[in-house]
Amino acid sequence: MDIRIYDSKSLVARHFSDYLEQFISDKDEVHIALSGGSTPQIVFEELASHKKDAIDWSKVHFYWGDERCVPPTDDQSNYKMTYTYLLSQITIPMDNVHRIKGEDLPTKEAVRYEELLRKKLPKSDGIPSFDLVILGMGEDGHTASIFPHEIGLWESDKLCEVATHPESGQKRITITGKAINHSKEVAFLVTGIGKKEKVAEIMTHRGDYEEYPATLVAPESGNLIWFLDKEAASDL
Repeated sequence: MDIRIYDSKSLVARHFSDYLEQFISDKDEVHIALSGGSTPQIVFEELASHKKDAIDWSKVHFYWGDERCVPPTDDQSNYKMTYTYLLSQITIPMDNVHRIKGEDLPTKEAVRYEELLRKKLPKSDGIPSFDLVILGMGEDGHTASIFPHEIGLWESDKLCEVATHPESGQKRITITGKAINHSKEVAFLVTGIGKKEKVAEIMTHRGDYEEYPATLVAPESGNLIWFLDKEAASDL
């Protein structure tokens, strides 16, 4: 595990953007699963502002690790947030943008998106493999849209499942542990004082860490990087 701690959320975004530029430059084609949330938003703004011309976006394929079951025009849509702050600001073929259709019937969309991943992603040991999965973590220790009350979804044989938010009951499409841990590299983006308890429990294996889906992120490649701000890391 590679742990990188920076003084502020904006510095996390800057250093992650530098990391991503290097990651992409080394490859002829790159398949990346994106995350929603406030930290990815400032990363997207950083990329659009400072990496717009530095990165060859034509070789990048974007996917999503999870999506709320809402239309792409809805303010809750992870796709809309990404489009607003990144995709609309860079030159990328829209054929390289593989969104989860949150407006469709969740059970059917989970099947369709899994089929898309199987078709588009390179395979390793017969299993589709992202080059990079970008993850966030909630204050409850959830990641992607696998929440503690549905932690069993992590072990699904499927690449995609339908998840349910524990408070709102909202349906979401999420990739599973099979997809995440078979990726070539995983990067967590975790910021804010509200995350410090779970970060510390997961990294030191104390408290209720086994109940948090984020604990289960352990790519077979061994390539796991945590990008943290000082607040999120303050209990370490």
